[in-house]
Amino acid sequence: MKLFLDTAEAAEIAALAASGLVDGVTTNPSLVHKAGRNFLEVVKEIAGLVPGPVSAEVVATDYEGMMAEARVLRGLAPNVCIKLPLTLDGLRATKALTAEGAMVNVTLCFSAAQALLAAKAGATFVSPFVGRHDDVGFNGMALIEDIRLIYDNYDFATQILVASVRHPVHVLEAAKIGADVATMPPAVLRQLASHPLTDRGLAAFLADWAKTGQSIR
Repeated sequence: MKLFLDTAEAAEIAALAASGLVDGVTTNPSLVHKAGRNFLEVVKEIAGLVPGPVSAEVVATDYEGMMAEARVLRGLAPNVCIKLPLTLDGLRATKALTAEGAMVNVTLCFSAAQALLAAKAGATFVSPFVGRHDDVGFNGMALIEDIRLIYDNYDFATQILVASVRHPVHVLEAAKIGADVATMPPAVLRQLASHPLTDRGLAAFLADWAKTGQSIR
């Protein structure tokens, strides 16, 4: 499964990209607002930090506006993926942009029926929001299972990009179901690598090594 970072903080992306574990980045207007920088500058900088897709979201809600904004965003870097809302205009724009060879991430997916339409429109990625789904009393992972089943039934090429990830368990459940991608805040990626027994074991090893008085250098 591919791991994406869900952030617009370039410093965080650069730090974690150095690990070689970051396959791409997703952003949205809220994350860019939080970063407090020019949107186009941020997207261009992030696109230079990772080799994989960088999702940049349009803010227009009509087809013509989406297409116009997509042209601007595609001009920033070859790995920019256009992020479109799961509306009829968004699906129409998805069909048109994928026909032109653009990567498209259809976002704000909350039902398997919506995911089916995104795949029919030719989306590169569909982003079901598991955390927000959980927040209103639904099972976000059950949604991922339904989408996986439908996509496998018809051999759709659209990748399931699990979004609104809140904690490491979301990532692990998505991996067990067979999602293609999980996008997460930097803190969650760090949590995936963390375990108290690892820390305890490392501390014991280092203490014993210090007693030997040796050096590898």
